[in-house]
Amino acid sequence: MKKVLVLCTGNSCRSQLAEGYLRHFAGNKALIYSAGIETHGVNPRAIETMKADGIDISGHTSNNVEEYMDINFDFVITVCDNAKESCPYFPTQAVKFHYNFPDPAKAKGTEEEIRTQFAEVRDLIKSYTQNFVNENLH
Repeated sequence: MKKVLVLCTGNSCRSQLAEGYLRHFAGNKALIYSAGIETHGVNPRAIETMKADGIDISGHTSNNVEEYMDINFDFVITVCDNAKESCPYFPTQAVKFHYNFPDPAKAKGTEEEIRTQFAEVRDLIKSYTQNFVNENLH
C-alpha cells in the first residue's frame, strides 16, 4: 500500500483539503497523511468548504511532521512554498511533489468573499489531487 504525506506550514487548511480529497480519490489504494512544520488546528472554514463538496474532514487532526519521521512514504506533496523551504530534513526516498496553493486562511473581505476564496482554493486542490491519484496511484 502506497503512503502519501501532504505537508504545509500549519496543517490547518491546504494540507487538510488535500488530505480529504486524496483519501476520497485514492480510496484503498493509499494511506494518506497530512502534517505541518507547525500545528495550528484544523481551520473551521476548511471543514465547512469541504462539507459543501460532500467530504467530511471534521475528524481530521493537525499533526506535526516530526510525528511521521518513522514512516517510509512513497510520495511527499508540499502545498505551500513555506513548507518546501522550511521543512526540517525529512529522511525519505519518497518522490516529492510541490504546488504552491494560495492560503485561504489569509482571505480578507466580506464573509461571502472569504467563502468564495476558500471554495476557489478547494477546487484547485481538488483538481490537483484527482490528477495526482490518476497519475501516481494505479
